[in-house]
Amino acid sequence: MSTPVRVRMAPSPTGSPHVGLVRTALFNFAFARHAALQGQDATFVLRIEDTDKERSTEESYQAILDLFRWIGLDWDEGVEKGGPYGPYRQSERGDLYRDVLAKLAASSHTYECFCTNEEVDARRKASGSKVMGYDGFCRDLSAEQRAAFEAEGRAPLVRFRMPDGSITWDDLVRGDVTFDTTHVPDFALCRANGDPLYTLTAPVDDATMHITHVLRGEDLLSSTPRQIALFEALKAIGVAGETPAYGHLPYVMGEGNKKLSKRDPQAHALAYRDQGFIPEGLMNYLALLGWAIAADRDVFSLEEMVEAFDIKDVNPNPARFDLKKADAINTSQMRRLSVEEITHRVLPFLKDAGVVGDPVGDADARLLELAMPLVAERINKLSEAPAMLGFLFVDEADFAIDPDDAAKLLTEDGLGVVRAALKAVEGLEQWSTAAIQDALQATLVDEMGLKPRNAFGPVRVAISGRRVSPPLFESMELLGRDRSLSRLRGALG
Repeated sequence: MSTPVRVRMAPSPTGSPHVGLVRTALFNFAFARHAALQGQDATFVLRIEDTDKERSTEESYQAILDLFRWIGLDWDEGVEKGGPYGPYRQSERGDLYRDVLAKLAASSHTYECFCTNEEVDARRKASGSKVMGYDGFCRDLSAEQRAAFEAEGRAPLVRFRMPDGSITWDDLVRGDVTFDTTHVPDFALCRANGDPLYTLTAPVDDATMHITHVLRGEDLLSSTPRQIALFEALKAIGVAGETPAYGHLPYVMGEGNKKLSKRDPQAHALAYRDQGFIPEGLMNYLALLGWAIAADRDVFSLEEMVEAFDIKDVNPNPARFDLKKADAINTSQMRRLSVEEITHRVLPFLKDAGVVGDPVGDADARLLELAMPLVAERINKLSEAPAMLGFLFVDEADFAIDPDDAAKLLTEDGLGVVRAALKAVEGLEQWSTAAIQDALQATLVDEMGLKPRNAFGPVRVAISGRRVSPPLFESMELLGRDRSLSRLRGALG
């Protein structure tokens, strides 16, 4: 129980953050926090793999930080927070990588390779070999061969010597996994210009940051033999201690049983925030992509997940991303929020849509406080609030009825209903929810014999501009007598 647990997330700032990254971060976070609940010293590290200078951007880096803050996965150590093993951006760790490369070369774990990709492909075709990757041509070059390549002006890259035999590890998700190193060719550790590659930086960072468990996607499974072999070399040169335990999480699949790629619209994690998902909803759904808290339960909090999480319970089979299920889980999580909390969270959407000012005026704040209880149980995403509430805040000169809804409900018969509704309420002495409901019920349902849907639908469109709105009678009370009557008359032309 006293063994420290150190896990990491190491995203690359190259484009929009992917939901698969969030799922992996979530499982790492839950693993660390569960260990902490068991009394272990557990740390969740966030570092940035930005050695790809051409594709890495500051915008993407900030998006990653923004995403982690929004979803509530607070890291203990890493970028912005610091820690004992920094810096935590690979672009700032170049001296360390160069030092490790020098030690690996001195111990003969690496060699310089002068081959071009075209030459490697040509040799493989000529030999009829089925083994993809490098063929080891430069493993044992003579001094004369090296001199000849250098005379041509070739700049070598550094390759790691894969050991002979097989590599086996006890995968935390999949059990024993074995690779024959015949099918794991010698791999490059840096480019010809000396810039380090992921194949070097990730294991070196894991070693020097004392990472104990590496939980990552199944797509990286084939690179694990390389990392384990390199770890053995890093131990030999005094850079690494223990090799971390590896666990490979199931693929997240998209449409047509294909791996969810960055090109798929549903892959972009921050888009869910913009669409009005709450982080509790997205995280709850992503947790279900490979794990379950119970066979008969889908809705739970992050705290409940942390308490129950065991990496052994992760299903290794691919998990399909189902947007309808994600919507449903988000709706369930919305229902767990108080009216006050929903009000707080919809404010940015209301401000962006111009429904309320920024800052919110006193009159709008009072109206919003009265209106939110009417819609809190009706909105499934935060982004639905402006359309649902806008009719209460809009200036009368700017009020408009949705043309499609008008075409469906404000027909000749519908306008007859609106005309009767206007006559029923314009003489009311008291303008209250109860009085409005009694008057409309008596006229439209009791006297005219209309079903409630046919009775109140046209009135709802006239009052709110839409078929979907907060409860009609309460909405009319909030609008007030003058505005309500004006809209009924306006609908009649």
